[in-house]
Amino acid sequence: MSAEVRHMKTAAELALAETYAAAKQKLPGKGPLAVLREDAFRHFEAQGLPHRRVEEWKYTDLRALMRDLKPLASPPDASAKARAKTAGKIIGDVECRRLMFVDGAFASELSDVTPETGLAIASMNQALAKGDALVGTHVGKVIESKDAAVALNTALMGDGAVIRIAAGASIARPLHLIFVATGGKPASMFTRSLIVIEKGARAMLIESHEYAGAGSGDYQVNAALELVVGDEAHVDHVKIIAEGAGALHVSSLMASIGARARYNDFSFSIGGAVVRNQLFLRFDGEDTVAGIRGVCLLKGRQHADTTLVLDHSAKGCQSRELFKSVLDGESRGIFQGKIIVRPHAQKTDGKMMTQALLLSDTAEADNKPELEIFADDVQCGHGATAGALDEDLLFYLKARGIPPKEAEALLIQAFIGEAVEGIEHAGLREVLMEAAVAWLKARA
Repeated sequence: MSAEVRHMKTAAELALAETYAAAKQKLPGKGPLAVLREDAFRHFEAQGLPHRRVEEWKYTDLRALMRDLKPLASPPDASAKARAKTAGKIIGDVECRRLMFVDGAFASELSDVTPETGLAIASMNQALAKGDALVGTHVGKVIESKDAAVALNTALMGDGAVIRIAAGASIARPLHLIFVATGGKPASMFTRSLIVIEKGARAMLIESHEYAGAGSGDYQVNAALELVVGDEAHVDHVKIIAEGAGALHVSSLMASIGARARYNDFSFSIGGAVVRNQLFLRFDGEDTVAGIRGVCLLKGRQHADTTLVLDHSAKGCQSRELFKSVLDGESRGIFQGKIIVRPHAQKTDGKMMTQALLLSDTAEADNKPELEIFADDVQCGHGATAGALDEDLLFYLKARGIPPKEAEALLIQAFIGEAVEGIEHAGLREVLMEAAVAWLKARA
């Protein structure tokens, strides 16, 4: 009896099966790529949507939160592209190379694809269709994952970016991948991107997920980025999640990082009804240094889940993880972080901290940092805190004539500033702090 209940399909799961069956012959990619899709969907079908009995998803029951499936997004028309032109403003006047994806499809006319030495840019849809060698080598293979959301993305992936940065190249401007939903009608989008940064190259990647429609936005996003960082490369990756207030957003980063590399990652989440931001990172080479940080600003009934798995598979690597969340109203913030140290990864130095600031009595923070250590010569630690604003500090500021709301805002900015300061690009640090200030003003 219990087995029958456990395997009962929800309306969303049934709709996903129907959607895949109807779309698989039209999706780009034949031969091995079609087999990859089929295997991925069978894996998803065996698991179903993640639910609270799956340990990694215990705080984000997607089976309960995703009641239905929106239809696959149609190719954007002229009006959708016109609305999309406003996207990307969250980073202000930071000079970037913009690559625009409208309702899940690459919009070349809205993108900067001018040639640059050492940089190759293509559409994932076209790369899949022509059997591009880079895609065949890496897609679905950068990090092996049993995650159901990743499997679903692999099965239904449509478009995205394929970027290769040649060995030794230094890309002058940040690459800004803008994924924008225009809200013409309810839709679901499955985007997949692949970025390969070869030995000794240097680049900054900005990935933003935004809404450019009217109303709260009734859509669903399942996005994945596979990132290969070569030996001695220097890479900065900033992800901004500013979806519509009614959106469901699940995104996955799968990164393999080579030897003696420097990698910085920052996640900034301020939008979406339900957000799940997954990071699966593996150190594949010795003596690499990484900083993984993030900030979530939540209000109302927003639900945001950051899940990180950092696999130290090589010796002598250093990682620092710092995640901050500010929770107002009835919002819920989740952080699950796991550092794994393999037996041969001696001399590992890893430290993880997650901190939540509760601005209301009805907000909820769930923090679960973990260590799995199989080596004996390591320095590893983790910590978690949750609490309200310091009343003594508030009193100190108010006693000097600062209005209560302004005093609160100053303390909140100082709280998140520690994480934001990890961004190497000064202009981007500034505009993200400005976005945080705007969020605080809207709260007031």
